[in-house]
Amino acid sequence: MKLKGFLAGLAGGAVAAAVVVLLLVFVFDLGEVNKTVVQANPQTPTVYSTPSGTTSTGGLSPQEIYSTLSGGVVMVLSEFGSAGTDAFGQTQSAQALGTGFVVDEQGYILTNAHVVDEDGQRASSVTVVFNKGGSETQRVPGQLVGVDVGSDVAVIKVDPSKVELKPLPTGDSDKVEVGEPVVAIGNPLGYDFSITSGIVSATGRSLEAPNGQTIPNGIQTDAAINQGNSGGPLISSSGKVIGINEQIASSGGGNDGLGFAVPINTAMRSLEQIKANGKVTYAWMGVGLQTLTSDVAGTFNMKTQGGALVEQVSPDSPAAKAGIQGGDQTVDVQGQQFTIGGDVIVKADDTTIKSADDLIAFLGTKKPGDTITVTVERDGQTKELQVTLAERPSNL
Repeated sequence: MKLKGFLAGLAGGAVAAAVVVLLLVFVFDLGEVNKTVVQANPQTPTVYSTPSGTTSTGGLSPQEIYSTLSGGVVMVLSEFGSAGTDAFGQTQSAQALGTGFVVDEQGYILTNAHVVDEDGQRASSVTVVFNKGGSETQRVPGQLVGVDVGSDVAVIKVDPSKVELKPLPTGDSDKVEVGEPVVAIGNPLGYDFSITSGIVSATGRSLEAPNGQTIPNGIQTDAAINQGNSGGPLISSSGKVIGINEQIASSGGGNDGLGFAVPINTAMRSLEQIKANGKVTYAWMGVGLQTLTSDVAGTFNMKTQGGALVEQVSPDSPAAKAGIQGGDQTVDVQGQQFTIGGDVIVKADDTTIKSADDLIAFLGTKKPGDTITVTVERDGQTKELQVTLAERPSNL
């Protein structure tokens, strides 16, 4: 399942006779920013670590998570320069609202790229609003350190001497299990610092970043996520951030119980590269892929049980130099087109590849310059090929 995020409902699909629109969830009229939600516990704790209290099921309750961690969640207000003039000839600025959260005591904050970047235009200024407890907030200027549009992750920094910082502990998104309880804290529809709860509905979802790249291993949740939640934390019952809330699937633009988060492991890799280099680089093979299931493989009398079907190979790419072959014949199977005749990648180093997303996720753990061993099935035979990865071109 591949999910596409849009700033407006420009794409959709027929699902159960309803049009389902997949959209990013930060855009909101800032005229509603000052709404405040009454909190069950008006005092925000000053010490932040993984909470120690547990419920009867062994996890923390939403109330415990909120009372302990909400002070580390922030509102992000982005300004994008001139948006024309009003009826009186006064210059107007385009503005957007999202959510973020503090990750360390140096003042670094994670949010979504689409909160601070619109079609390549970076926000001209960023304001970060901290929850001080009850209806009290504190606004401080934020510095946009860097943006990774390919993973929909952005890094903001605030001066740690200007505000009390309460970093949120991060978990391991590779260990997330379907059915475990989660909460989302954010600013939906401008209702600041709100909490919603639910479960992990699915893992391994393929999300589409604002630039069209695939974000593997996305987390699906039924915790209510709406416009303004983008960039906020999805928190497990152990009190650790497992994802960054990013997009929803909706039949009407609101929450239908289908929310999706960028896995925190992906976000943390982006964070470290942005802190070190100001940007994120990706390893690149230069192949166009499609998932080949065992059923489809059987239809074509292939010996493989499935993998990443190579449809095309970019000229002069690492894959081309390694001898990986693309397909040469397009066929239709139950309304879905496949380009066959090329290699099927079934293994990368010691990782079994059962789908195109498996290979994309594997490459996400590598760096440009790394050499990997790719096992392919070609004409009923297995071959091992050495591929030296390059840096993904900026136009891809």
